[in-house]
Amino acid sequence: MDTFNEILDFAISREEEAYQFYTDLAGKMTRPYMRDVFEDFAREERGHKMKLTAIKQGKLEEPKLKRVVDLKIGDYLIDIEPGKNIDYQQALVLAMKREKAAFRLYTDLAAKVHDEDLRGTFLMLAQEEAKHKLRFEIEYDEILSEN
Repeated sequence: MDTFNEILDFAISREEEAYQFYTDLAGKMTRPYMRDVFEDFAREERGHKMKLTAIKQGKLEEPKLKRVVDLKIGDYLIDIEPGKNIDYQQALVLAMKREKAAFRLYTDLAAKVHDEDLRGTFLMLAQEEAKHKLRFEIEYDEILSEN
């Protein structure tokens, strides 16, 4: 994976996978609120795919970078396999792990490219994935506080 287009194609495919993951997870939720949360994330991942597609078409946008807090809750949780009867807490663990992997992907891609605009865009996408992880960590923490 050396060319600009190969990198973008890889990232686009990962965002499509993330979209499908959250769509599938939403379908497994029994409570409407939980379903809505994962459907929102599916839409955000689709938005990431659209950004990457725009980059591939030569339409770079100015990245807006801002530091995101990492609670690191997901760093200490065991891996969960997505099953048919997954509960909300398990779904949050899966989502945290997935967002952490996406953050690493975009951080690594940013380190490999030479184009400053593209680097900035990958860092912006990494930041968005960090925000997603933070949202899941906060939700997870609130669930634990309630129990």
